Amino acid sequence: MRIKKIVASLFSLGMVASPLANATNGYFPIGYGSQNEGMGGASIALPMDSLAAANNPAGMVMVGDRVDVGLIFFKPTRSAEISGAQNPGFTNGNFDGNGRSMFYIPSFGYNKLISADTSVGVSVFGNGGMNTQYDTNFLGGTGPLGINLEQLFIAPTWSQKINANNSVGVSLNLAYQMFSATGLQAFDNAFFSSNPGFVTNKGTDTSTGYGLRIGWTGEVSPMVTLGATYQTKTKMSKFSNYKGLFADQGSFDIPSNYGLGAAVKATQQTTVAFDVERINYSGVGSVGNSFTALPTTAGGTGLPLGATGGPGFGWQDMTVVKLGVSYAYDSTLTLRAGYNHNNQQIPGSQTLLNVLAPGVVQNHLSLGSTWKLANKQEVTFAYIHAFNQTVSGTIIPGLGGGNANISMHEDSLSLSFGWY
Repeated sequence: MRIKKIVASLFSLGMVASPLANATNGYFPIGYGSQNEGMGGASIALPMDSLAAANNPAGMVMVGDRVDVGLIFFKPTRSAEISGAQNPGFTNGNFDGNGRSMFYIPSFGYNKLISADTSVGVSVFGNGGMNTQYDTNFLGGTGPLGINLEQLFIAPTWSQKINANNSVGVSLNLAYQMFSATGLQAFDNAFFSSNPGFVTNKGTDTSTGYGLRIGWTGEVSPMVTLGATYQTKTKMSKFSNYKGLFADQGSFDIPSNYGLGAAVKATQQTTVAFDVERINYSGVGSVGNSFTALPTTAGGTGLPLGATGGPGFGWQDMTVVKLGVSYAYDSTLTLRAGYNHNNQQIPGSQTLLNVLAPGVVQNHLSLGSTWKLANKQEVTFAYIHAFNQTVSGTIIPGLGGGNANISMHEDSLSLSFGWY
């Protein structure tokens, strides 16, 4: 059967595809799947396609038999400003971090009803990522300065209706991530790192791990559906090539997160969805630990890079609010719009290391649409704009003082095809 061959080929592609630079809510995307993106990411209580497991696995039994294939064209714009720096290794000025400016993020999903009340499926998607490349190395190193982080999830999913109005689901998140860093020679020594020689320019390292996502959806009235979901921390193997950079000798787990959602059938044609999500960045040391003091080996009071409990990027936990509206214009065309907002997770005291990871955007607007075609096929489009955001901060005392300011804005275009 042609569809089965397509699914098998796409699963093989997903195993090697690289989801790049997907920084929106910190380094997590605002949503998963083109239909979800058009709604500003709001879909915990509103499953729409076979990527639903990434948002709430309980929704998979609601979408029925279908296959979805998508591609995101993602363009982030990153920059940093160093001013007033007295450290002789630092360079004052404005710097462009867009050594690579365009990224391509694939996704696909497959879902099958094995009975009227039970489904099994798999969702493959980019869970997150971050990329910077400054051609001018303003932190005292040589060669381009930057990082590249890529994360891929493969999520086999089981979903079950427990009665006419409620369903539950669970996904096994099989995770694969890649990381590389360049140009950090100024920190690759015994003064700053517990493992000098494992801070920068060690090529691309890989890491694998697993976690779970569980979820529930329930129709509380003909007009209102509620949903809830929780994802455990995804335990990852260590980046051994970068054990002198990341806390706990190269540890880089993926944060736990949870959310609540509601979908309201406002009219026969209009559905309004609202989600609140919490991402626990502070629970991962390499992401959440602060870097506010020099290590004791450099005359300060802090721990060195790579040490147990050592410095990270200083990210705080994030709360995300998502609002989406879907309007069925007619039997073949559905229109969508959405808004997504988060609290700023990078404090001003943490901007020095975050010139490498300036995921500071807070406000997103999205538009989308789906056209139903012949033979149970559909095509979906979504556009997201993340508005420019700047975080102004100070360089760590002891490194010469001065300011390190980081900025970012983003645009993405998503296209997907579905068979149902």
